[in-house]
Amino acid sequence: MITKRAGLAGMCLGSWLAILSQGIAAGQVYDTVPNVPDHYKKRLVAFRDEPTIAEVVVFLGNSITEGGDWAKLFGNTPSLNRGISGDNTFGVMARLDEVIRHKPSKVFLMIGVNDLSKNIPPARVIQNIFSIVGRIRAESPKTAVFVQSLLPVNPGHKKFPKQFNKQADIETINGQLKKYADALKYTYLNLFNEFLDGSMKLELKYTTDGLHLSPEGYVHWANYLRKEKCL
Repeated sequence: MITKRAGLAGMCLGSWLAILSQGIAAGQVYDTVPNVPDHYKKRLVAFRDEPTIAEVVVFLGNSITEGGDWAKLFGNTPSLNRGISGDNTFGVMARLDEVIRHKPSKVFLMIGVNDLSKNIPPARVIQNIFSIVGRIRAESPKTAVFVQSLLPVNPGHKKFPKQFNKQADIETINGQLKKYADALKYTYLNLFNEFLDGSMKLELKYTTDGLHLSPEGYVHWANYLRKEKCL
């Protein structure tokens, strides 16, 4: 379990990754290091060097979030892209200080599929997501938190990375995220259903490899957020 909440400014990146790699809960040690650690460190440095922007909208997650040009998709809404390729729930928990310092008006969170690729159990992923929500709400109480479902995958795509063939676990996580939205005071957004094809897989026109999104996929995502009047 990650027990330290030192800010990024007071912690060297090597120490931060050492803390992150512990990932111990109930006697179980998980591989919690991000999938792309060098890229991860560069993104953290860039985030830290940016000025604080009040009342901004934050998109928080992994490569699926990082790949979205949110400033272009929502040109009338000041936004920050806080997606990092390879990130997982442990990583987001460890870097929340940098997000919370902005006191964002809204946070759109999607995280967890990289945890599943490393066989971290859905129950722990759910627990971590709830911890992320709780800390945002406690330290930035005016921030509206939107927890987005994990997306479906499509193992039939020729470029699909096989370690992500976890759709049953994805559906388990999404079910719990939906179930506890009212109790934990966040808004649940069911993107999963919006991206399904007729075979209950990720629609091929929305993806580049059965996991990550195509430009059309990001437009579809943005249109869903508009439809739900989130932005």
